Amino acid sequence: MKKLNRKTFLKAAAISTVAVAGGILPGCSTEVNKSAAIISNKKYEWKMVTTWPPHFPILGEYVDKFAKWVESMSQGRLKIHVYGGNELVPPLETFDAVSSGVAEMGHGAAYYWAGKAPAAQFFGSVPFGMNAVQVNAWFNYGGGLKLWRELYSRFGLIPFPCGNTGGQMGGWFNKKINSIKDIKGLKMRIPGLGGKVFTRAGGSAILAPVGELYTDLDRGVIDALEWIGPYHDYLMGFNKIAKYYYYPGWHEPGSPIELIVNKKAFDGLPNDLKDIIRVAAGQVTILMLSEFEAKNTEYYYKILNEGKVKYLPFPNDVLSTFKKLNDEVLNEITSKDAMSNKVYASYKKFHKNISGWFNIAERNYS
Repeated sequence: MKKLNRKTFLKAAAISTVAVAGGILPGCSTEVNKSAAIISNKKYEWKMVTTWPPHFPILGEYVDKFAKWVESMSQGRLKIHVYGGNELVPPLETFDAVSSGVAEMGHGAAYYWAGKAPAAQFFGSVPFGMNAVQVNAWFNYGGGLKLWRELYSRFGLIPFPCGNTGGQMGGWFNKKINSIKDIKGLKMRIPGLGGKVFTRAGGSAILAPVGELYTDLDRGVIDALEWIGPYHDYLMGFNKIAKYYYYPGWHEPGSPIELIVNKKAFDGLPNDLKDIIRVAAGQVTILMLSEFEAKNTEYYYKILNEGKVKYLPFPNDVLSTFKKLNDEVLNEITSKDAMSNKVYASYKKFHKNISGWFNIAERNYS
């Protein structure tokens, strides 16, 4: 084997870091720009809209950090002005705003756009599906990112993985859930595929922005809600207005967060700025997940020790019914939409294979 000198090794390591951190497909030579050394002095000012309130803990904070990192790495050549939900456009109009060029970038969750492209839901979170580490593996080394970009290309957008919440909780309830019968008639804030499953079980799924959740639950507009996990949920005050905190988060086992970029704007950037965006998005993905894990652990015990809220598991018949109904929902979506069928076939195959490895490598440590 040929011995690598230090200079060659460091160069290879740098290229590898860019490829992995930035959500770059292996073997895709167009992703790492060999001409990045040709630097233009032209300056760019972009707008970035989000589905989160301004400077929202972790989610919004990492958008702010992303903008700062990009500006710093580009030495001020790319400045990104971040607008939280409702500062420039309503939260759930982020996708349209970036697609139309009102803003060059957006940050949110892909399942919010199911009405525009049903297959987008599979790039958010799939109930009873892959966890955060597994879904990132699918994006980068299982063809997921390629399919994601194929889907969004029709809207003039380029998606990048840019964060992950990790595993979530099942939600806040003021009524005990003793069986699947207790789901009937409940109004719950729950988005994405999980919302469709909840509706099929006899409940009513409500999609509402984060800024309205506390008031909606407190006033009885909704009977239950899920947001993320102990850290955020405690800061939002849900522990003050709900008695029961259910687990597991069957609907979102590991939820990717997305950066969407207007393709025309992205294509107009010099190659080095494109790579800076990729690397910064990858850094957000790594650090956001790490912070969620750390903070949710801390606040899990905080809520537990305060003793005002009961942690309860969903009964087995509830989870088994949700699983059965989830299969029905997925079959229905994939039978009606060719792109959803294509994406889910890839997702399902990767999930099956990686679950086998997980059972050998990690489950025994759980």
